Amino acid sequence: MEVSEIKNVRIGKLNNLIEKGVIPYGGRFEPSSSIAEVLANFEEEKEVVLAGRIMANRKHGKVVFMDLRDQTDKIQLFIKANNVGEELFDIIKELDIGDIVGVKGVLFKTKTEQESVRVFELTMLTKSLMTLPEKWHGLKDTEIRYRQRYVDLIVNNDVKELFVKRSKIVSFIREFLDKQNFLEVETPMLQPMAGGARGRPFQSKHNTYDMDVYLRIAPELYLKRLLVGGLERVYELNRNFRNEGISTRHNPEFTMLEVYQAYGNFEDMMKLMEDLVSETCKAVNGSYKVAYQGKEIDFTPPWERRSFAGIVKEKFDINPEDDAVVMLEKVKNIKGDKIRVEKLTRSGVMKIVEDILEEDATMSPVFFTDYFTFLCPLAKTCPENTAISQRFECFIAGMEVGNAYSELNDPQEQQRRLVEDLDDDVETGLRSFDGDFINALEYGMPPAGGLGIGIDRMVMLLTDAASIRDVILFPLLKPVKGDEH
Repeated sequence: MEVSEIKNVRIGKLNNLIEKGVIPYGGRFEPSSSIAEVLANFEEEKEVVLAGRIMANRKHGKVVFMDLRDQTDKIQLFIKANNVGEELFDIIKELDIGDIVGVKGVLFKTKTEQESVRVFELTMLTKSLMTLPEKWHGLKDTEIRYRQRYVDLIVNNDVKELFVKRSKIVSFIREFLDKQNFLEVETPMLQPMAGGARGRPFQSKHNTYDMDVYLRIAPELYLKRLLVGGLERVYELNRNFRNEGISTRHNPEFTMLEVYQAYGNFEDMMKLMEDLVSETCKAVNGSYKVAYQGKEIDFTPPWERRSFAGIVKEKFDINPEDDAVVMLEKVKNIKGDKIRVEKLTRSGVMKIVEDILEEDATMSPVFFTDYFTFLCPLAKTCPENTAISQRFECFIAGMEVGNAYSELNDPQEQQRRLVEDLDDDVETGLRSFDGDFINALEYGMPPAGGLGIGIDRMVMLLTDAASIRDVILFPLLKPVKGDEH
């Protein structure tokens, strides 16, 4: 039977319910507990009131068996004509898989020891007009799951559990930081100038002010303003937006954690990330070790450290002082002439180098330190070598998950570096920087460490998800014909 035919049949049932005086889209209904709580504290003959969606429907003459599922679990309903009355039983026989109902009854076990509810009352709460897919796991087009996440959550309990775990991960992160006296704050998502990272922004217009505005690519410059203002430990679990490509690791809208600690540095941020991620893993998975895509990730601290400058020197003989032409030639000597850059800058060449190094990354966490200063316009330099910055990037299973600096707090040096970075920027096309941020630094920002962690990627690793779309409830998808309906 075609979907349209099934829908027409269900609309007919809907009309029949209305004719019988049943309200097919009911109002408030208060369960006595969740199904999980009932099963955990099962007591025969105990009266319960439950609500949920019908996930199975088996008719046997004057008896109907149903599976009722709420957010927490499912339980069998035993509905007998003698218990509910013939009038209600005739209505119950017309119910479909997918309908949402409330029931009142008592707990008992069947002859096969199946924990069940002997139903005496049933209230119609929502009539479902669409049939649920029988073999959702078998669908080859995974985009349908992302596009119709509401159906995915109904029929695929593993997906529901993944997003429950994501919520627990975020809650644990907040709890962890709150206990260390970090203050959660909110900074603007709509900004007059996109800054704080390299990324192509989404641009819009504010009509009243007649001004260009941007969805933020990072909250960094606003969070540093708070350090200037005397808020010494701040964090934001923030939504960022970058008008760039989509892949299994990239979504235009994504969640980041950014943390700033006055009087700290990138070494403090390294310890913070190590503790935060490993303890989150242990809290939600019960162990520092997790399986990811058939391999094992060991989050047990301490994590390995490697020198980015040392690796680049060893593999490509590249020095931080080399110009772009020399760097490109050295990369070509190792990887061949197929290497191409859109604009010949040192940052452009090093982006290619970083992509090459990602291919050799290990599964377990690695901190890469000693990044070239020209790649880090917001970071302090190492006192013993100003060509190297006080920065790390953390890679896990080949993905960049964390990034941290000893934050540059010299306003004159910061302005010089931002102006210099404009000429080296091959990604955003922006030709200006945030002058008010420099103004804030001139009032004095304490030395600080700053850390950014990609929450979506972190959730991927802790839930064995192959794609970032698997851990975002509603990822951005290419429109298809009919989406506008």
